[in-house]
Amino acid sequence: MLTRQGAASLANDSLHLILLPTEQCNFRCTYCYEDFSTGRMPGSVVEGVKQLIDRRLDGLRSLDVSWFGGEPLLALPVVEEVSDHIVRRAATRPELACTAEMTTNGYTLDAATVERLAGLGIRRYQISLDGPREMHDRSRVRADGKESFARIWNNLLDIKDSAAHVHVSLRIHLTAANLVGMPDFLVQIRETFLRDARFSVRLKPVEHLGGPNDRNIGIVPNKDRSRVLAQLTAIVSVGDSGDPDSSGSLTDQVGVCYASLPDSLVIRADGSVGKCTVALTDPANTIGRLHPDGSLSIDNSLLRPWLRGWFTQDWEAVTCPYQGMPGPTAPPLLQITPR
Repeated sequence: MLTRQGAASLANDSLHLILLPTEQCNFRCTYCYEDFSTGRMPGSVVEGVKQLIDRRLDGLRSLDVSWFGGEPLLALPVVEEVSDHIVRRAATRPELACTAEMTTNGYTLDAATVERLAGLGIRRYQISLDGPREMHDRSRVRADGKESFARIWNNLLDIKDSAAHVHVSLRIHLTAANLVGMPDFLVQIRETFLRDARFSVRLKPVEHLGGPNDRNIGIVPNKDRSRVLAQLTAIVSVGDSGDPDSSGSLTDQVGVCYASLPDSLVIRADGSVGKCTVALTDPANTIGRLHPDGSLSIDNSLLRPWLRGWFTQDWEAVTCPYQGMPGPTAPPLLQITPR
């Protein structure tokens, strides 16, 4: 299986770009690992992204774009400019499989914005919630110190009431502190959103990934995770008939990490190129630079450790290549996905 998947990722006819249009954020979540030291993507980097796509497009079978941050909607004009370019260029290649998604805190994602971005090809969203209002507002705090839950919830309701052809994955964070309120909250989630096929749930235990509050975060103990996830998944699982289904398909499954794939690149707001959205500040993560003409300078000696699992047949290195990387201590083994 590793050989087949590795060969597919080496074929050079697919491209996955994780774009950070800004690394600033209007939230200061208590468990966040980012340092917000980089601002908005300047015009030279925006042009570089567009030119990179132009350089690669004719040889591609698939193009997948993931918008990340920071909070990507704080740089909405950048998102719109690049997305418009992709839509116009992809129109010349009707056989190209082209998808776009966004990881956002949802605070400014109203129905009108969703409709506008859907017209630019962005039709999948991941939005995080940390439980009911009182629990969520203790951990997903705005930069000005104020609450965030009510506006996000109202935006989700507006999206549900709209006719937008999008999919919203609600990433429900689990901590030791919020487990007590999760069963009732997940019933509310199920009854409010999950009868609509455009919504789904992912249950995700919070990890220790660094940041100023890392030591103060109570994570769900590893020994309890399987039991907790099974119990909570049974609440939010909904079968094809719309009835509860305890299949367990909504929990995170450990699998191939995007950072281990040769065709996946993180383009940061300053034009540096990385592999992982969790290890942003680790020097081992910076493997090169994007230039305004769309060319890439990649240091193969820095890229090679991220791909090592495919060549050594090491499943753990494919699941999380950051585990065991040289340099600062990596996080525990987990599937790293944009938060």
